[in-house]
Amino acid sequence: MKQKIYITRKLPDAVVDRLREICEVGMWDKEEEPVPREVLMKEIRDVDGILSMVSDSIDETLINQATQLKVISNMAVGYNNIDIKAATERGIMVTNTPGVLTETTADLTFALLMATARRLVESSDYLREGKWKSWFPMQLTGQDIHGSTLGIIGMGRIGEALAKRAKGFDMNVIYTNRSRKSKVEEELGIHYKDKETLLRESDFVCVLVPFTLETKDTINKEELALMKPTSVLINTARGGVVNEDALYEALINNEIWAAGLDVFQEEPVPIDHPLLTLPNVVALPHIGSSSINTRMKMAHLAATNLIEGISGNTPKNLVAE
Repeated sequence: MKQKIYITRKLPDAVVDRLREICEVGMWDKEEEPVPREVLMKEIRDVDGILSMVSDSIDETLINQATQLKVISNMAVGYNNIDIKAATERGIMVTNTPGVLTETTADLTFALLMATARRLVESSDYLREGKWKSWFPMQLTGQDIHGSTLGIIGMGRIGEALAKRAKGFDMNVIYTNRSRKSKVEEELGIHYKDKETLLRESDFVCVLVPFTLETKDTINKEELALMKPTSVLINTARGGVVNEDALYEALINNEIWAAGLDVFQEEPVPIDHPLLTLPNVVALPHIGSSSINTRMKMAHLAATNLIEGISGNTPKNLVAE
């Protein structure tokens, strides 16, 4: 008898057909709506594997409903949506999909930096709303990117890829990380700084750390106070690493110049969120890895992790067991 799995969001046929060759597949058939908790609570009880999305909260209560679950394969790099401790205590493997989205997320991060610095969304709205009546010298002026200083908080794969892009714009790149990366410093011509120095010196600060108890509020009121009034904050990591209340206060008090956000503490972000009222905030709906090729690679990697897990093998991308 085939083992049973459940997919929490509709995936492309190429991925699902591959899984059906090996498993009995159940799947939430809506692409734009997350699986309701009561449905997932029922489905998790008698499956061997779950292929989950970052939008699914798989907590201890849900995990405790499982009777034969072997693996939770998360289609994301981050896995803070899963109670790792509860899964580990039950002997359930948890996997993620690192590596395949590095370059795509770095592309989006740099694009968000450029859009925020040069006020592209604001300028597009200005034109479409009929406000462009004439040209004048300081009309919609932004911040220069070339020759500026980029500070990267978190020098993982995406941080390194972002640094390479910044070097193409003649940016001075500095970084802070849990540990120094001397080889990367030498290869890319970047420099290590402590966080406080990085915040003081950077024209652009990009946050690229995973969300953990240690990284929660990595950027808070104190950190924002250290930044230049002309500086720009970019967050394409996780919403919880930036304190949104503190960021809003810093922006309305002109403590920093602008922010570009692809992630929020609550997702989808409420449409009445205070940050969305500010013209100097460029807000995106968590599309860091959103290219066709990358999302297909992520889905296939999540499927591979799932197949390995239910087959009794140790998946390559194991984050907990």
